[in-house]
Amino acid sequence: MAIEKILVVDDELIIRKSIEEILRANRISVSSAGTLADAEKQLGRNSFDLILLDVKLPDGEGTDLLDRLSRQALKPLIIMMSGYGTVESAVACMKAGAFDYLLKPFSLNQVEVLVRKAESYRQVLKVNEYLSHEIVGSRDFLGESPAIARVRQILRKVGPTEATVLISGENGTGKELIANEIFKASSRAGAPYIKVNCAAVTETLIESEFFGHEKGSFTGATERREGRFELANGGTLLLDEISEVSPRVQAKLLRVLQEREFERVGGSKTIKVDVRVLATTNRDLKKAVADGEFRQDLYYRLNVVPLVVPPLRERQGDIMLLADAMLHAACRSYGSKVRGFSPAAREAMLRHDWPGNVRELQNTIERAVILSEENKFIEPACLGLIHFGDADAAPRIPAPQPIWELDSAPSSVSDGVKPLDVIEREHILRALTATHGNRTQAAHLLKISIRTLRNKLNEYKLESLAA
Repeated sequence: MAIEKILVVDDELIIRKSIEEILRANRISVSSAGTLADAEKQLGRNSFDLILLDVKLPDGEGTDLLDRLSRQALKPLIIMMSGYGTVESAVACMKAGAFDYLLKPFSLNQVEVLVRKAESYRQVLKVNEYLSHEIVGSRDFLGESPAIARVRQILRKVGPTEATVLISGENGTGKELIANEIFKASSRAGAPYIKVNCAAVTETLIESEFFGHEKGSFTGATERREGRFELANGGTLLLDEISEVSPRVQAKLLRVLQEREFERVGGSKTIKVDVRVLATTNRDLKKAVADGEFRQDLYYRLNVVPLVVPPLRERQGDIMLLADAMLHAACRSYGSKVRGFSPAAREAMLRHDWPGNVRELQNTIERAVILSEENKFIEPACLGLIHFGDADAAPRIPAPQPIWELDSAPSSVSDGVKPLDVIEREHILRALTATHGNRTQAAHLLKISIRTLRNKLNEYKLESLAA
């Protein structure tokens, strides 16, 4: 993380000028002060990334300023300087919050080394701060099917390289998990791994999310903020659901990928980064390019190595392997003692087409563990599987009545059994009613993809009911 503004506080003019000269040669903005009072004025007007602070000053002790600044939530790094240093003095300063201690006389090379050390330390702090707000998944990449074997083969080849990888596949197939595997196999595995969900950030904030912003660049920008590219410097950046980025931001992304440089929102300083980029999409980007929704040059820049993650329906042999592993994890998480899946439950899972893929499977297993009785096998009724397929398809295990159906009496056909398409249509109608016509929420409630819901709305001529 770049150190951009430094304050040098020392009563010796020659020391201030020497440090200023070497720092400005490194394109760092430098201010200086000869007294504590002057330093306080500078701090009142500007914010600094780093302060080089003398222990003894004409109007007081530098340690008093160190103590005050160390109590602030947003504080600069402070390197104490002294010509009368002792081990005890250095230890006391470090305990008080100093980043480092510099004993006079020192060489200008020592100053440069400490600034680089401070830059590395700031990046670690910022990355840790970012990761503390992230939910880090711990699922293993499981699968023995031929489709997954092909994915593993590509992973082994592309992981150790610096190539940009475009990972595509349906919702819930585990694209982010594949990206994690690429990161772990790379030479950057020990460096920052930063993710940004492009679909979850509003259009007005996405540019700041990518590139950061300067203080005062827009309403609410009360402090300078580093973006994800800057946080990932030296490491890997995952652009999740890249297809959701607007054309305007696509142009800026292209420049970063080509030139490895950018400016923060509201800033003029060019920041250079060394970042490996991975991207995921659940859309056909070739079609998006043909439709004019995605830049062709950005597509080719991202699609250096294409990797398609197969849907769960194409990896039939992995269903129970994944289900058993998820069952073990869910039992451990919820403190449950479920014995396993009954033969009927296994058959139901193998016959289900899993439109929500691995994510649907995981949700199904967790729900079953919660609903099943202790020390008994999971039965089909606890799985709650609903088949959204053709009416002529093989019969499916009926789902338990959803919560939003409980207050309505079950309707019946002459023999008490409804045709599958009637049940399916009623489920969709009730989901749309419960979500006030919101397609995204209705799809989530029904455990299907938004694309599947859209097709069903067209099939049953229910488009007018959706918002």
